[in-house]
Amino acid sequence: MSEHPGKPPLAPDLIERFAAIVGPRNALTDPGLIEAYLQEPRDLFPGHATLVLRPGSVGEVSDILKLASETRTPIVPQGGNTGLVGGQSTRSPGEVLVNLSRLDRVRDVDPLGRTMTLEAGVVLEKAQAVAEEAGLFFPLSLGSQGSCQVGGNLASNAGGTGVLAYGNTRELCLGIEAVLASGEVFHGLRRLKKDNRGYDLRDLLVGSEGTLGIITAAVLKLFPKPAGREVAYVGLGSPRAALDLLKRAERQAGGQLTAFELMPRIGMEFTIRHTQGARDPLDAPHRWYVLIEISSNRSAADARDTLEAILAEAFEAGTVEDAAVAQSLTDAATFWKMREEMSWAQKPEGGSIKHDVAVPVARVADFLEAADRAVLEAMPGARIVAFGHLGDGNIHYNISQPVGADKAAFLSRWKEMNRIVHAIVAEMDGTFSAEHGIGLLKRDELAETKQGVEIKLMRGVKRLFDPYDILNPGKLVQI
Repeated sequence: MSEHPGKPPLAPDLIERFAAIVGPRNALTDPGLIEAYLQEPRDLFPGHATLVLRPGSVGEVSDILKLASETRTPIVPQGGNTGLVGGQSTRSPGEVLVNLSRLDRVRDVDPLGRTMTLEAGVVLEKAQAVAEEAGLFFPLSLGSQGSCQVGGNLASNAGGTGVLAYGNTRELCLGIEAVLASGEVFHGLRRLKKDNRGYDLRDLLVGSEGTLGIITAAVLKLFPKPAGREVAYVGLGSPRAALDLLKRAERQAGGQLTAFELMPRIGMEFTIRHTQGARDPLDAPHRWYVLIEISSNRSAADARDTLEAILAEAFEAGTVEDAAVAQSLTDAATFWKMREEMSWAQKPEGGSIKHDVAVPVARVADFLEAADRAVLEAMPGARIVAFGHLGDGNIHYNISQPVGADKAAFLSRWKEMNRIVHAIVAEMDGTFSAEHGIGLLKRDELAETKQGVEIKLMRGVKRLFDPYDILNPGKLVQI
């Protein structure tokens, strides 16, 4: 699925001018050194680049974009290179890849105001640790948190397992610093929870995938660290039973319900097969599973009592078939590992056609039933691994190739399977992009499905911020 518009490689004198900004050690031209920056997780968009820049300051990012604006050179910003839709990939040797990993300073932590100000290259796992050291909690949690970076999380408005209680990354951000296409720096690192002075440019930049500006730092919200957190792995018979359990959990726990993840048996089997240390937490197999987490600011006993009350009611109603409550931190980590490794465990099984969709929570079971019927009719033998964040209606509806199928032939049907699944999503007033972004993978579908006035306004915003179309051109929206 790689796209190569054919823009010629950068001229040697232009490479020298860019390299002078960051210094020779941080201007990579050796193909062997560049290669690591060009391969993305799904192997759908292999990059093409002759220059990778690694700026170490906001001033260097500004100078890069001033030169890019002057010379009309396309710039592709990149963080941890964990994106799943090609937003961080260069498409031609005439584009400059700007990797932000060196912008990794913790600028400020304010325990009283419950904020931290981090640069874009800070790895998410480090951000969580910074909050922990301050006796607070940063709730953004993703499977790639050991390598993804704060700037990329903001640029893609990442979701993850904490959305149910805390919201997407946009809801976790109070202020933004970003460099615009002109090289001007937008100084928006505000810590205020209330600020009604006109249009909120922060919210435009968050989720813009580097097409409106390069995010260089952000003020992020912190939360009180839970005094107790309890996790259970639950076996049940269907997504409808899972929805019933969700309703009971929300009624009893309210804001204490901090995660509610749905997983199928086949996903469990893949994870056990391909993940070291993975094990089934329950004694017998079940068709579906839910990982439920309860957090309490009062005590561990309060969290445990709430979780046990939810499970007792669900057992009595016949909603739940079996459940295991984590008895230690090790148990809890094992339970979460089963969920977090489910994405990666599909890769050894061959080709996988991915969908990152969301429908109204009440329609999730309807969606799964309709999509399964349509996919299996079109592709008998397909192995459907549908899992995700049931509490907010976001399902990763992935289709693994039939056993023994040719991988290339299977993947050639990607767009066909997308049309089938996304048509059902549209009928249910859902979205085909819930948390992974648009990038290259979904750009054309976005243009096809947005209302005329909406896509017109989006293109107008892009032209205003980036009149020469040098910031991540061809991604998200084309002008």
